[in-house]
Amino acid sequence: MTKEGPFIPSWPGFDPAISFLAARLELGLGRKITRLAIMKLLYNPISPFARMCVITAREVGLKSLEIIGVETLSVTNANPEIVRHNPLGRIPTLITNHGHSIHDSRVICEYFAHHAGNKSVLPDEPVKRFRILTLQALGQGMADTAVALRYETATRPESLRWRELIDRNRERLTAACKDLEEHWVNELKEVTLGSITVAAALAYVDFRHGDLGWRDNNQRLADWFGQFSARPSMAPVTA
Repeated sequence: MTKEGPFIPSWPGFDPAISFLAARLELGLGRKITRLAIMKLLYNPISPFARMCVITAREVGLKSLEIIGVETLSVTNANPEIVRHNPLGRIPTLITNHGHSIHDSRVICEYFAHHAGNKSVLPDEPVKRFRILTLQALGQGMADTAVALRYETATRPESLRWRELIDRNRERLTAACKDLEEHWVNELKEVTLGSITVAAALAYVDFRHGDLGWRDNNQRLADWFGQFSARPSMAPVTA
């Protein structure tokens, strides 16, 4: 989850003039929706966790989804609209066509795959399935760490910042990228919930922590990310 200060996101191609009001969007990349969306996703373009969900929805071929743009949130104040559907007050939160709430991003992504009948992003075969889930957990941990690092360096009052924690979180991100470079390049080549999660996490690291220099010693990971970033599913959400 990310609930950050009033910063304007700058994903490649993002148009800051786009309103964060509710928008009915076609995830099939081009066609307008002509019928009522069957699910609603509470979303913010800054959040790597919300972005994982949108990428997944596109990759599994989910036909339509209503994305409810949530205004940038305060770290210390809950958004009542989110709390109505998620007691933790976190995004992303999915509201199904039956009115049920689903969270967090890992559960939403799996639900999208199930709803679309897509087995390729998370197959049933145990060895492959748990390898993908482990890669997903690594990407999720990277996103958690990157958001925590952002809070510590930009949101917490400067006099209260914990230097040792900042350094440790930077070490975690560096170690995760090294592990991806050395042990996960083959798995990343397939579009799965694991590779999707890592891509969203790295995009957020680039956005908030560009000085980390994770590409410097991880050429294969950098090459993969460059290729994955060109996929249509990575395009920004547009109204």
